[in-house]
Amino acid sequence: MSSSTVTSTSPSRRARVRRTLLPTAALAAVLSLTACSLVGGGGGASDEGGATADQTSDGATTADGEASAGTGASPSSITLVTHDSFALSEDVLASFTEQTGIEVTVVAPGDGGALVNQLVLTKDSPLGDVVFGVDTTFASRAVDEGVFAPYTSPALPASAEQYLLGDALTPVDVSDVCLNVDLAWYEENGQTPPASLEDLTQPEYASQLVVTNPATSSPGLAFLLTTVAAFGGADGSSTTGDGTGWLSYWERLRDNDVLVVDGWSDAYYVDFSGEGGDGTRPVVLSYASSPPYTVGDDGEPTTAALLDTCLRQVEYAGVLAGAANPEGAQAFVDFLLSPAVQADVPGSMYVYPVDDTVALPDDWAQWAPLATTPFAVPADEIAANRSTWIDQWTQTVLD
Repeated sequence: MSSSTVTSTSPSRRARVRRTLLPTAALAAVLSLTACSLVGGGGGASDEGGATADQTSDGATTADGEASAGTGASPSSITLVTHDSFALSEDVLASFTEQTGIEVTVVAPGDGGALVNQLVLTKDSPLGDVVFGVDTTFASRAVDEGVFAPYTSPALPASAEQYLLGDALTPVDVSDVCLNVDLAWYEENGQTPPASLEDLTQPEYASQLVVTNPATSSPGLAFLLTTVAAFGGADGSSTTGDGTGWLSYWERLRDNDVLVVDGWSDAYYVDFSGEGGDGTRPVVLSYASSPPYTVGDDGEPTTAALLDTCLRQVEYAGVLAGAANPEGAQAFVDFLLSPAVQADVPGSMYVYPVDDTVALPDDWAQWAPLATTPFAVPADEIAANRSTWIDQWTQTVLD
């Protein structure tokens, strides 16, 4: 993925920003620039005969390796539009085709924010049939724009009913967006890790934090909402919360050289120091469920989530209005609530299943607990203020 680094001429006054190229609204550009494999790490899904997923000529990917026409779905195919962190185990995804005879093509326009932007821009000529990965922070925008056809899966478990947002989206998984710290980095450098949001504004933690842009990233918007809930002030200037207002908090982060990137993958795998790469930032915006995936030979993770910095996030699936194969899309939404998928999402996508009767990996209870008191912003306030808050944030942190 192409990227460039834009560094402020005055790091003490502005955040450093790396912007990655986002796809255009045109379907051809989306397919050619942003096609995604069906499993993480560049792997491919395989069918029962062991064939690996291949890219088609337009850049999309099919579950059985055969070419697909993207949005030109037939009754035996669907196009799934999702974010670039989508991943299911090969055998689990292949089982959908085995059970239904429906092939799956995956198109990934980017992070969660980019996904919703593309869905809105292309709603009159939809990118596919079914969507996975629209989350709490952006869901109301997509619904209000008429992106989805009415459909809520009848397979919805009782534990998911609390997350319903009308009749067009089905909740699939739950996660807490939190700051994560690289424990190994702090031990090696003889420094105590930060423990709170406020700590990150202190001089001793300068140039240590990397976050994602709320205009392009759903975790980024979740963290913006965390600061609104923690420091108060819909306009950024009221003296609720700790008495500073959320924009004042971001000014202090900016002055402490916070790094802003477009998507979670770049933040976690490129800039964060905790993934064994060349990253230099020991604090990253990620999830409460990330630490188990850094467990070393001693049985303990090298990272930790700061559970006092979390906001609860739910990911949804929905049938696109104007889908070429709405029945196939509905079947895929139902499939995402199946026991096999719900049991797979912790290991494949680092999230909690929305079905709380599903057994979790053994190490999650110890290393990946959900926050007991996550921050929250009411859905109607998000819908009413999202654009304004993002604009205010952009003017404060990036301009």
